[in-house]
Amino acid sequence: MSAGPAVFRSATPADAVALTDLERDANLVALAHVFPDTAYPWDDVRHRWEHALADPEVQVEVAGPAERLDVYVCWDPTTLRHLAVRPESWGKGLGRQAVERATGVSRLWCLVANQRARGLYEHLGWQPTGRQQSAVWPPYPREMEYGR
Repeated sequence: MSAGPAVFRSATPADAVALTDLERDANLVALAHVFPDTAYPWDDVRHRWEHALADPEVQVEVAGPAERLDVYVCWDPTTLRHLAVRPESWGKGLGRQAVERATGVSRLWCLVANQRARGLYEHLGWQPTGRQQSAVWPPYPREMEYGR
């Protein structure tokens, strides 16, 4: 079921907390088996968002109310860095729309255990490259690279 076209806007430093909140809300559902709420480094995630929002090479776009975002997408000139959709909006096409915003990217990293995201990327034509690495946050789960 499609939600129709989302209205995206460029994120600002004022969105750092809302970006962190959306990441937390999505991860508590999609990745609870990987990152328990008590173990996830939320302050570090907020600082990562603050850094990304200040980096002129990084684009961050969001859709939804400023206090409770529905979706975000973050990319640099080559890499899709971050994507999240609020769980109650899953299956409405927001993830696809967000990926399409990230123009020029040719690679991304996705947790091996994130089956929902992997399904989206593969549906959109991304292919595993065979490269893997450990994620930066404990418990350091495996990530896999995709290319297109």
